[in-house]
Amino acid sequence: MDSKQLAWLIRRHGIEMTHLSGGSHIGAILSVADIMAVLYSDILKYDTTNPKWCDRDRFILSKGHAGGSVYAALAESGFFAVDELKTHYQNGSRLSGHVSHHLPGVDFSTGSLGHGLSAGVGMALAAKKDKKQHEVFVVLGDGECNEGSVWEAAQTATHFGLDNLIAIVDNNKMQSLDYCVNTLDAGSLYDKWFAFGWNTFVVNGHDHDALRDKMNTIKNGKPTVIIAETIKGKGVSFMEEDILWHYRFPHDGWEYDCAVNELHKIKPDGVQDIYTPNGIINPKLPDANEINKDIHHTMSETYKPTWNKQEA
Repeated sequence: MDSKQLAWLIRRHGIEMTHLSGGSHIGAILSVADIMAVLYSDILKYDTTNPKWCDRDRFILSKGHAGGSVYAALAESGFFAVDELKTHYQNGSRLSGHVSHHLPGVDFSTGSLGHGLSAGVGMALAAKKDKKQHEVFVVLGDGECNEGSVWEAAQTATHFGLDNLIAIVDNNKMQSLDYCVNTLDAGSLYDKWFAFGWNTFVVNGHDHDALRDKMNTIKNGKPTVIIAETIKGKGVSFMEEDILWHYRFPHDGWEYDCAVNELHKIKPDGVQDIYTPNGIINPKLPDANEINKDIHHTMSETYKPTWNKQEA
């Protein structure tokens, strides 16, 4: 399975998991899907028959509320049965709303923001001390970078020369109930990470080739951060750049039907939809009274992505 196929499946599973459970964070799952797909298809070293293999790469989704993306990637990679994804958020399920280490393939439970990079620094430092060759990957949210612990970890990683540590920031410009710039304006993430001594890159977070290239970049004795410019809700037009979908799930009716059919329009060859193999045949469509235009946000020109920066 290639990364584009996996990215589509992560999005499709995300719609189904949140729909069945009435759970949150579909916008974040869609945002990070391409990053997750490249990692699990092309970058991470792992053994599905031996999830605790000592030489595996370590992966932490620090923005653990997008845990559905990890679960989908793990299931499609063979860590557990895909059918278990239907239990997401259900009582007694191993697939809790935030990432849980009870799942094979999950190295660290996350969801309380600001902890993942610190744990990743510890793992990378331990690997250095033990002369191990595996790498540690951490995916953070841009809103999460408001946490002071992120910058303490960033400084520590530079101090110890942790060139086996790669952070990817899902920079979708939104957090919780608003734009990041309105919640707490962090300024230029590129400038901040670069000032902390990291190899720093900005890429289109939906461009698999660009992501793959920077994840494989020469580390030069320093930790690496990839600021991935993404669109929250990517792949479903009425969810894109709309803060509503941070907490809302696709309800029965037009929300679910239209989301599924929009994904089917971009389904790669060789991919099967186990839930609705042919999409929704007679979809319900919204009428004017069902869409409150006032709650749908459009990204202003000020915050449009720019991914032409390289390491200075």
